[in-house]
Amino acid sequence: MKIAQIAPLYESCPPRLYGGSERVVSYLTEELVRQGHDVTLFASGDSRTSARLEACCETALRLDPRIKDPIPFHVVMLDKVRAAADQFDVLHFHTDVLHYPLIRDFLDRTVTTLHGRQDLLELKPLYSAFSHVPVVSISNDQRKPIPAVNWVGNVYHGLPRDLLAFNPSPKGDYLAFLGRISPEKGPDRAIEIATRAGAKLKIAAKIDKVDQDYWEKEIKPLVDGHPNVEFIGEITEGDKAEFLGEASALLFPIEWPEPFGMVTIEAMACGTPVIAYKNGSAPEVVDDGVSGYLVDDIPQAVEAVLRIDEFDRARARRCFERRFSIERVAVDYLDIYRSLPGLLRTNGRVRPEVGFGLPIAAPPIPASAPVPRRHPVLPAVALQALACPQTLLEE
Repeated sequence: MKIAQIAPLYESCPPRLYGGSERVVSYLTEELVRQGHDVTLFASGDSRTSARLEACCETALRLDPRIKDPIPFHVVMLDKVRAAADQFDVLHFHTDVLHYPLIRDFLDRTVTTLHGRQDLLELKPLYSAFSHVPVVSISNDQRKPIPAVNWVGNVYHGLPRDLLAFNPSPKGDYLAFLGRISPEKGPDRAIEIATRAGAKLKIAAKIDKVDQDYWEKEIKPLVDGHPNVEFIGEITEGDKAEFLGEASALLFPIEWPEPFGMVTIEAMACGTPVIAYKNGSAPEVVDDGVSGYLVDDIPQAVEAVLRIDEFDRARARRCFERRFSIERVAVDYLDIYRSLPGLLRTNGRVRPEVGFGLPIAAPPIPASAPVPRRHPVLPAVALQALACPQTLLEE
């Protein structure tokens, strides 16, 4: 199958430092190539891949100090994708929503994975206008705010099995916090949990510009005022195995609708238990008592820390291998690709049907005209909107 993977340009694939979405795209791309598919990756020029790389900027935009606005690079990339669309059987987008207006001529050969939170007020009119776009969730919890869209699957993230080594006997004697310094991630709660439990805490996290003030006013004083807390900063992919593997547990005290949480399965791969608040996707990802502990508040989290010595790290690793391998992710996505209405089997080869079967040069269909019902996965109003999108917006 000829597959296009379209990544965000904020980080390289895989990222050198922090970067969840681009990391997922990289793992999926490499596994699809390993399974014999012809994959083209649209990504930043410093990406490393065994697929065909279409470089859409010189380096990852977040790490390029010259770049003030990342949107123009994404618009240029998406126009490049649109121009090359007929070369692919499937186009898999990971670029939030920017591509929606550009894909109407080949919509039935696309999949869009939603990587972010979906509870924002501004997304409601967007999904009202583009409810026909085939989308994939990364957890069932992520779907709750926007149920009336064209869900074509739910695929939990995964990792290569050999990426992070299992550590049955950690020697670090510390709790770990890994990710991003922001209020919703709970670094202040992690500090309080560790302090109440009498444990050492190591924080490895990036600080975005938007969170710089929060770091300076709220978190840095806590770090400076607690001798049991060490701030390491942003770490590389190569540092994760040691940082997570040597930890007694990972603290994940989130207070927001986390769509997935890659760090949780990274910890599981090392055998490190996850102590997570029951918010967002955490109850779907963390098996309570198997790969970690689900808690409601700080006292319950402290109690879980005090029971860490009883934890079976081998069970956490087995849970990772059973539920969160990249092989399973690729199989799930391939099943979704093959179910798309725009794919037809001709002489044993999958090829696209252009424009929902309408002639390329066909004039717009008036709103009063009957709508062809060739693809039951898409509602009639969506097909009509593709030919005459203004109709849907006016309704």
